[in-house]
Amino acid sequence: MMSAKVESTPSASSDYIKQIEQWRQGRLQRLTAPDGWLSLAGLYWLKDGANHIGSATDNDLVLGVGPAHFGVVTLDHGKATFKLDRRAKATIDGKARSSAALLDDSHEHPTTVAAGPVSFYLIDRNGRKGLRVKDSQAATRTQFRGIESFPIDPSWRIEARWVPFEPPHTLETPNVLGQMDSYPVPGKAVFERDGKTFELLPVIEVPGDTQLFLIFADRTSGKETYGAARFLYADMPRDGKIVLDFNQAYNPPCAFTAFATCPLAPPGNRLDLRVTAGEKKYAGGPH
Repeated sequence: MMSAKVESTPSASSDYIKQIEQWRQGRLQRLTAPDGWLSLAGLYWLKDGANHIGSATDNDLVLGVGPAHFGVVTLDHGKATFKLDRRAKATIDGKARSSAALLDDSHEHPTTVAAGPVSFYLIDRNGRKGLRVKDSQAATRTQFRGIESFPIDPSWRIEARWVPFEPPHTLETPNVLGQMDSYPVPGKAVFERDGKTFELLPVIEVPGDTQLFLIFADRTSGKETYGAARFLYADMPRDGKIVLDFNQAYNPPCAFTAFATCPLAPPGNRLDLRVTAGEKKYAGGPH
């Protein structure tokens, strides 16, 4: 697999370059891990009642990979249970079990069913239940073409002014499924660039998070960078300031696979500005 391409501007300090290089290498390791986003091999939505799943064509959900008959997922009033087909020689959460209630991805550790390089777990998208299938041998992973990024530029590490919202606002964010996700917004980040003032709305992705999450687009989107959005995390504000390091802006999973369900940049986070920092568009992506 290819490694991240690292460049830097002449003004970037060696310590800062090293910090961003380490961040990018960690990002690359997570992305290319056997169970990382590149291993996605399918997304299948469940119907109420019994759903026979497997790679054989006589299943209700034909996964295309894995055992011919994995078993049956039964969806009843939003709750999913799984009964394993013994011929599958699969495990449930790494153990030899015949059945289980399926915890979805709103839990830290969703129930995972695995057979060889193929696994699946339950996802929930605003009450809609589906199976996310992973294959460590997926072509998106084995034929990964690496990540290209803009040169590291310390001027894109911006100390923005933090304006808290009392009480916090709610941000409605569309996703690729056409649904709307709601996130709490504790405040806004205000910064200046090229003589103009810009604002971004960070959200709390999961209650209790120690960082804020930003979904943004800019004037490079759809050209040099992924069109739908890029992601960025920022530490919680301190002393009325929040640091936005756009050198750590990265592509959502949807830039690499057609089987992810990513949020899109909300209208308030579309910058009339070329953010020439962070990851560029992935050449091998589905879009």
